Amino acid sequence: MKRFKKILGYGFIVIIGLLVVAIFWNYPKLTILSGYSAKNMASSVFIGNRSVEFTDINDNNFAPVNLADDQVNMTKKSAVASVFGLNERKAIYREGLGSVVIDDDFDENASYLIPNRSKIKTNLPFPYGDLSQKDTVFSAVDYQKIANMVSSVFDKEGESIQKTRAVLVIHKDQIIAEKYADGLDENSVLLGWSMTKSILATNYGILQKQGKIDINDKAPIKEWEDDERKEITISNLLQMNCGLEWDEDYGSISDATTMLYLDKDMTKPQIYKEAIHKPNEYWYYSSGVSNLLSGVLREHFDSYQEYLDFPYREFIDKIGMHSMLIETDMAGNYVGSSYAWATVRDWAKFGLLYLHKGNWNGEQIFNPEWVDYVTTPTATSEGDYGGHFWLNAGGFYPDAPKDMYSANGFQGQRVFIIPSKDLVIVRFGLVGDAGVDFNRFIKEITEAVK
Repeated sequence: MKRFKKILGYGFIVIIGLLVVAIFWNYPKLTILSGYSAKNMASSVFIGNRSVEFTDINDNNFAPVNLADDQVNMTKKSAVASVFGLNERKAIYREGLGSVVIDDDFDENASYLIPNRSKIKTNLPFPYGDLSQKDTVFSAVDYQKIANMVSSVFDKEGESIQKTRAVLVIHKDQIIAEKYADGLDENSVLLGWSMTKSILATNYGILQKQGKIDINDKAPIKEWEDDERKEITISNLLQMNCGLEWDEDYGSISDATTMLYLDKDMTKPQIYKEAIHKPNEYWYYSSGVSNLLSGVLREHFDSYQEYLDFPYREFIDKIGMHSMLIETDMAGNYVGSSYAWATVRDWAKFGLLYLHKGNWNGEQIFNPEWVDYVTTPTATSEGDYGGHFWLNAGGFYPDAPKDMYSANGFQGQRVFIIPSKDLVIVRFGLVGDAGVDFNRFIKEITEAVK
């Protein structure tokens, strides 16, 4: 019996030892998990106006993020998360700037600037105004086929596979299909994740039209002036073929996760990476590049207020995307890689702006040539990527039109733009290609439009 107890004692010590080792090796990961959970919770509650319970059941309900426990302070507009009581992280919400996960040095009581917004209502029907759209029926559209396809990508009662939250289909500026999951509707504000990259890039198209920037110029990064990186152009950054080292892995402690959940200034990490390829020789997707571009954009203006105002003044509010909010990091930079929120209908307006080659109800927001630029395949991307937009030129979706291009985001957020069919299709969800057959989805809808 004593020997048995002794063996049990050794076993207990071994288990404790293994737990200590496991915690030691995973401690940094827990910090990132806590940061993700707190940030997502704060944004869902204070931007999306959803409950803590709804966010726990939906947005934060996937492994390993669901290991985190969140506490929300409605009065102070903050969220605190920890994993097994360890690595507590805090995110705060600031009106006009969204939510940000903060560190111990951040001064929550400091004053801050916010973007100036112009939300003028117009007496025009959707999409150009706030009135209901005109009652139009297209004889060349098979509405039932589209409705069936849209319904098929939503989970049936008791299922949790496709996790589609919303679908909107627009043809010739008219909504021809629209559906939402329970708890959401046309007023729900949803996170676009990396669709924000396409929002960011649009600022460069506008500056190009205004003659205030040339994307073929060398990137104005002082840290690159004395080495081979000085040859990198703004276009190389937009096309993500700058050749810089970067690790875009969301399942580990990587450049991307460290940037989003630990770094104070998200415009800096990509700057300090080495060149491992020459520009235009190697395509690699990098959220670091997008945030670097946000920093380049900020440096273009004489004041921080001008930087904050520019995207809203020059196109977001101008085309009536009044629900959109782009969140900032601790240093006040727009997180151009990941954090834009808007209703599905407002995301659709963004797609329509590109479908109409930058023309919004008679006003040219950016030149038509900008669309040609963002839809030209980046060298070595196999026809899959352009200027901060995803392409189907290489046939990634073999049964979808080759002229289709899209803003894509984590968990299957999509704004598909299909010029040959005069279509914009928006899909939001909590699972991407693993849950939804986008090839069939696009094929069925486009075939229903003759």
